[in-house]
Amino acid sequence: MAVLRRRSAARLAASADAGIRASADLDARMLVGHALGLGPGELVLHDADAVAPEVERAVEGFVTNRAAGMPVARITGIKEFWSLPFRLSAETLVPRPDTETLVAAALAAIDAAGRRDDALTILDLGTGSGAILLALLSELPAATGVGVDISEGAVRTARRNARDLGLALRASFVVGDWASAIGGRFDLVVSNPPYIAGEEIAGLPVAVRNHDPHIALDGGRDGVAIYPQLFDVMQALLPPRGIALVEIGSGQAGTVAEMARRRGYVVHSHRDIAGIERVIELNRTSAKIGLEIGLEAANVRSP
Repeated sequence: MAVLRRRSAARLAASADAGIRASADLDARMLVGHALGLGPGELVLHDADAVAPEVERAVEGFVTNRAAGMPVARITGIKEFWSLPFRLSAETLVPRPDTETLVAAALAAIDAAGRRDDALTILDLGTGSGAILLALLSELPAATGVGVDISEGAVRTARRNARDLGLALRASFVVGDWASAIGGRFDLVVSNPPYIAGEEIAGLPVAVRNHDPHIALDGGRDGVAIYPQLFDVMQALLPPRGIALVEIGSGQAGTVAEMARRRGYVVHSHRDIAGIERVIELNRTSAKIGLEIGLEAANVRSP
């Protein structure tokens, strides 16, 4: 097995893509492990094992796809997010570490309000694989949530993830448009909407451009076309002390925040691990009321 792993890593290390070269050894471990049903850390225990021809052929196919730019998560069909495994499909984005900023910001706001153990209701608009909603539910034991997506395939994937993670009794998923698929009020509304400018999609890395659904990427001419509609929908879904958080693209914070302020929201931003303003947090209360319930706590605000 060690020979197969080293040969696979060498093929990836010869790629013209610097990103593929940089992760060649790790990717080879993951792909060989996937073919054998073993985690990367388990492979070393089987280095001396013989490899069946069908496994070797499977690994060669995986490596060919990876060398052509397909993400490892697309090959294995699974991506870890918030330390949880999520199944993917052609209709879902690969969850990215940047989006964990949204989960962390939502939990910080809930903790600041002293509501982690409350029976909160959560709505995830554009749920995709369900990663954001299910990550939140995994941390909020009394909460329930609804995920909405226009893609039937994405909703099927999210439902399967909820079952796999043991969260199906607290999560439901609906196919439909944000503006009409759901009603009622929710304590927390979250969304990772499309925010890539349409004309920039052709220049994205192959892993994104060729393998992520464009409907989940394309944010219109300037990348922020969806936010006015999103904020209008949220106004009808949030109670007076409700919280909303949306992911944004690099450099969009000022524009998106102003869109929200014009609609009466109090706005704060949160930075990702790279220091980029990645999440906009909104509430419909005055700053004074926000202080009363802890939403203005300085220790959970980004500078």
